[in-house]
Amino acid sequence: MTLKDFIGSENCLILKSRTKTEAFHELFDLAEKSPGIKDMENLKKEIFYREQIMSTGIGRGIGIPHVRFEGIREPRIFAGYSPEGLKNYESIDNDDVKLVVMILVGADQHHEYLRILSLVVGRLKEESLLERLGSSPGVEELADLLTGDD
Repeated sequence: MTLKDFIGSENCLILKSRTKTEAFHELFDLAEKSPGIKDMENLKKEIFYREQIMSTGIGRGIGIPHVRFEGIREPRIFAGYSPEGLKNYESIDNDDVKLVVMILVGADQHHEYLRILSLVVGRLKEESLLERLGSSPGVEELADLLTGDD
């Protein structure tokens, strides 16, 4: 299992949003086009509920909203990059979030959930990751950077 199994340019976008809520909705719109996801309304509620419990802003300009959800057959990852940053993400370092990587897996896919989360966090630990995106990346560049094809 590698990130290339889950991330392609069709799963990435350059965010137009300026807030976390708007960014999530942009990623939900992208997810709705993906096969294997049922009950988008309850999925949205689960993501926002998870976010209320504790922000998924892990610092360094990165947010990783994630959920295990009954309406998902196969794990999916959707990523969005905000050149200006999302102002209200409530990240642990209180910085704006520029990169949002949303991880969605089935409720019974605990092993896959942990493996994918580990792969994503491992990739995002690289210090220069956001710098290499620059101010106006394309979705292909974003996908390549996240999968290690940069």
